[in-house]
Amino acid sequence: MSTLNMYMEHVLDHYKNPRNHGKIENPTVSSKGDNPLCGDEIEIFLKINSDGKIEDIKFIGKGCAISQASASLLTQKLKGKNVGCIEEISRDEVVEMLGIELGPVRLKCALLALYALKNCLFIYKEK
Repeated sequence: MSTLNMYMEHVLDHYKNPRNHGKIENPTVSSKGDNPLCGDEIEIFLKINSDGKIEDIKFIGKGCAISQASASLLTQKLKGKNVGCIEEISRDEVVEMLGIELGPVRLKCALLALYALKNCLFIYKEK
């Protein structure tokens, strides 16, 4: 199996079997993001404890394999970490987690969950 096929399988696995998919009732914070160009939608839910730790993180959404896999990978990475870790995640890190080359249109799909997460952090800090 080529490296490209291996990474595509990785993306498809997270798309078909998303980790942390669903809603959190009474989340500490949530945020929606959408990409009107392709119709992708993501909503991220965070349950943050008094120490600033992400106790639970979930997402719902619809869209292409890249946008949904990205949300799955990001939620998996952040669960149990300090909410401040969201600030440290870069575009390049998201692309690296996906492991595939992305053109400008697909890059927007890949970063949709990250933008929703960063908005969650902004809302959380404003509270």
